[in-house]
Amino acid sequence: MILLKGYLDITVFGVLGFMSFLMIAYAVERTLFFARVDLADYVDRHNLEVALTRHLTVIASVASNAPYIGLLGTVLGILVTFHDLSQGAELSASAVMLGLALALKATAAGLLVAIPATLIYNGLVRRVDVLTARWHSQQGVT
Repeated sequence: MILLKGYLDITVFGVLGFMSFLMIAYAVERTLFFARVDLADYVDRHNLEVALTRHLTVIASVASNAPYIGLLGTVLGILVTFHDLSQGAELSASAVMLGLALALKATAAGLLVAIPATLIYNGLVRRVDVLTARWHSQQGVT
C-alpha cells in the first residue's frame, strides 16, 4: 500500500502526460500532412482514405481512454484514503474530505486530456471529409 500511495500520482499523471504528448504529436503531424497533401497523387479512393486517416485512431483512443485512466487514479486514491483512515485511531470528516478531494484530481486530469483530444479528433475527421469530397469532385465521382 505504501508503494501505491507513493507512486499513484506520478504514475497517473505520467500516463496522461504521455497520452497528451502522443495526441499533440499526431495532431500536428496530421495537420501538416493535410496542408501539403496533393489529392492528384491518389487514383484510388481507398488509398486516399488510408492516407488521410492514418494516426487518427491514436487520437481517438486518447480521447476515449483518458477519462478511464483518471477514474482509475481516483478509485485507487480513494482506496489509499480509506486504507489510511482505517490505520488511524481518529476518524474526522476533514481527513476523509481531504483524501477524497486529492483523489478526484486524477479524474479532472483525465478529462483535461480527453476533451481537447475529442475536439481535435473531430476537427481532423472533418478535414478528412472535406479532402475526400474535394478528391471526389476532382475525379468526377459522385
